[in-house]
Amino acid sequence: MDAKKVVLAYSGGLDTSVILKWLQDEFGYEVICYAADLGQAEELTGLEEKALNTGASKIYIDDLREEFVRDYVFPAYRADVAYEGVYLLGTTLGRPLIAKKMIELAAKEGAGAVAHGATGKGNDQVRFELTFWALNPSIKVIAPWKMDEWSLRSRDKMIDYAKANNIPVPVSKKKPYSMDRNLLHISFEGGVLEDLWNEPQEDMFVLSCSPQSAPDTPTSVVISFVNGDPVAVDGEELRPAALLARLNELGGRNGIGRIDIVENRYVGMKSRGVYETPGGTIMKIAHRAIEQITMDREVMHLRDELMPRYATLIYNGYWFAPEREALQALIDYSQKGVTGDVRVKLYKGNCMVTGRRAEKSLYSPEVATFDEDEVYDQKDAGGFIRLNSLRLRIRNQLMK
Repeated sequence: MDAKKVVLAYSGGLDTSVILKWLQDEFGYEVICYAADLGQAEELTGLEEKALNTGASKIYIDDLREEFVRDYVFPAYRADVAYEGVYLLGTTLGRPLIAKKMIELAAKEGAGAVAHGATGKGNDQVRFELTFWALNPSIKVIAPWKMDEWSLRSRDKMIDYAKANNIPVPVSKKKPYSMDRNLLHISFEGGVLEDLWNEPQEDMFVLSCSPQSAPDTPTSVVISFVNGDPVAVDGEELRPAALLARLNELGGRNGIGRIDIVENRYVGMKSRGVYETPGGTIMKIAHRAIEQITMDREVMHLRDELMPRYATLIYNGYWFAPEREALQALIDYSQKGVTGDVRVKLYKGNCMVTGRRAEKSLYSPEVATFDEDEVYDQKDAGGFIRLNSLRLRIRNQLMK
């Protein structure tokens, strides 16, 4: 391994553009840039030219959209995942994949180090570094924001450094918020959003229209599942990335998937995030609906008890930890037979389930009916309730 060769997680934004130059000037590193296409759209335009002009020896840009949705988004959504009840892990799920690919690239290129531009305040530093060391315990990790040598500790200083070194970073000194985008969501944090009383402005949003301006006519969509994973939209079979993109388009057009939350970061602070997750929101609601008729009650309840722990593990960066993998095995087992169709109605920010069907449904109209039936003896319920009340009756007698 070459100790003076480093693989840098590179987005072409201000931080990583400055870090690319800084690693060369301050430490004499040969820098290989790595960019992962997780669905950032136009954000990747001109990235190769920018990296090479700033001194990178090479740049790799991998299209990971299919792998991202298939191997990270879908497994998490089988768990009906939500961190602290509402956050659908849009940014979170992309980090272990990026870090994994960086470790693979470091091995391919003989690089002794990897680097990232995450600050010492956020979650991404943890997600990157836990993955780096889980996959290569001997790799050197360079995180400039946590180094004594790093003096560029404000956005203004970085912009001045970029201008002094002819780094093409098209930014102003006043950016209203930071953004991070992939195929699952887009996040907005910092800047004007740090004042919790500031309402997000409508021109901030990218993936969705406002519920007020959404169509006055509802959109009905049928989503088909096989063993917990969505496989088709309105009868058209789609690969994972294309399916999520379709749901994003349908949800965004109808104002679906906006949330404004204050979440608990792993490092201890509270942080506000405004997120757009149109396709993920539809997928989660539809998935829960098909589970309701295909999952055993106790299996569902057990999975639901474990979901907050599972979501927290992923949020905190433990994707490649054995406890996450063990939980994933249980979750995947629970999804066997979660197969069928769900119809949802999208209307002005709402995603409403209007129909469910499955060949192997556990729902029995003959048992559930309020009309007269011959398969359920209601007298049996008397003994059932009496047995379950036994401990309560004994407790009452003792209290007297």
